[in-house]
Amino acid sequence: MTLRIHNTLTRALEKFSPLEPGHVRMYVCGMTVYDLCHLGHARSMVAFDVVQRWLKASGYRVTYVRNITDIDDKIIKRSLENGETVRGLTDRMIDALHQDADALGIERPTHEPRAMDYVPQMLAMIGTLQDKGLAYQASNGDVNYAVRKFPGYGKLSGKSLDELQAGERVAVDDGKQDPLDFVLWKSAKTSEPDEVKWASPFGAGRPGWHIECSAMSCEMLGQSFDIHGGGADLQFPHHENEIAQSEGATGHKMASVWMHNGFINVDNEKMSKSLGNFFTIRDVLKEFDAETVRFFVVRSHYRSQLNYSDVHLNDARGALKRLYTALGTVTPDAVTIDWAEPHAARFKAAMDEDFGTPEAVAVLFELASEVNRTQSAQTAGLMKALGGVLGLLQDDPKAFAQAGAGVDEEAIQAQIAARAAAKAAKNFAEADRIRQALAAEGIVLKDSPTGTTWERG
Repeated sequence: MTLRIHNTLTRALEKFSPLEPGHVRMYVCGMTVYDLCHLGHARSMVAFDVVQRWLKASGYRVTYVRNITDIDDKIIKRSLENGETVRGLTDRMIDALHQDADALGIERPTHEPRAMDYVPQMLAMIGTLQDKGLAYQASNGDVNYAVRKFPGYGKLSGKSLDELQAGERVAVDDGKQDPLDFVLWKSAKTSEPDEVKWASPFGAGRPGWHIECSAMSCEMLGQSFDIHGGGADLQFPHHENEIAQSEGATGHKMASVWMHNGFINVDNEKMSKSLGNFFTIRDVLKEFDAETVRFFVVRSHYRSQLNYSDVHLNDARGALKRLYTALGTVTPDAVTIDWAEPHAARFKAAMDEDFGTPEAVAVLFELASEVNRTQSAQTAGLMKALGGVLGLLQDDPKAFAQAGAGVDEEAIQAQIAARAAAKAAKNFAEADRIRQALAAEGIVLKDSPTGTTWERG
């Protein structure tokens, strides 16, 4: 079966064929690093981690670029509030981003360019747009993109210029010729620190947000590449503006396929910092183990909306625990996946249909049932290998059962020992009290002829 991907640009499932045989070039919009990453960021990072993992499992070489926005109004504002340099703030937030992503089993992208390092490329592209009559310098010193001069504007969002203009307002004295025009180069302000001011043919200033991705993707992947991804909120205006910039400057189609992951919602509203309804990744990891959080994301299709709550996370942990319990009953063989094997073939068919992780996860549960029934080490090995394609089921089953934030293993073992002593002294009321106290903390004891073990409830 050939891989098919839903292309936001055409609003259809399309057979995927990279521009360069055997090599996929993919660009995904990353984080603006003024604060810690929240679960919405995790959703995007995990979604495209799964995409690049499946592409690799399908035999492709993958060049995966995920940018970092390290120059932005919010970053400047936060650095001034904190009394630290922009570089100091962004370095600190990038370190935190890597810690969070590593915890969730997200593989590092091939390249992770920072916007500040590509200002010369941005200026070169702005100059090209100006030479082609697609950009102009306004009276306030900003350089703007002339949207109406690019014939394809609106093709990604599917809206006409008149529809788009209905939602726009012209700022007072912003110098725009049209309310739809957007900034490519921001003229320097005296209130901003010198470290965010670059010399340019247009005067001192800094790049707008949209131009960075056009310049960096072109520099690292070429004028045309295979996949451009990001969150659904980036479809307009960010990705629409990228197309206008890149295709306006080069005359070539920017990306063959546009992919957008759905939101994580809280009370039916998108999780975002601007709405104040976000949960940082590290806050969530204080309550739930990292693989449970990853499984919570992976078991839903990347384009679907995902509702966050402790109930949903607890349900995800319970489901993942059933898979690990099966693997804990037999030592899995080391298996090289045979994609013609019926379970593997169903898994592949699911993933080849727009990265259908819900159906792929269902295959893992089929295999778990078979492992429980047959105790086959070969079947367990296949289950673990397929799970690995999704970045799941690679932990030791016992370690997963005991995983969780705030667990003091020494204290639990001391309680188990105290309970054993109480039982030996026939003080069964005390033994029951200890079991119940641990259960109230989410620790389940399991007695066997060889002793007592524990796991998270």
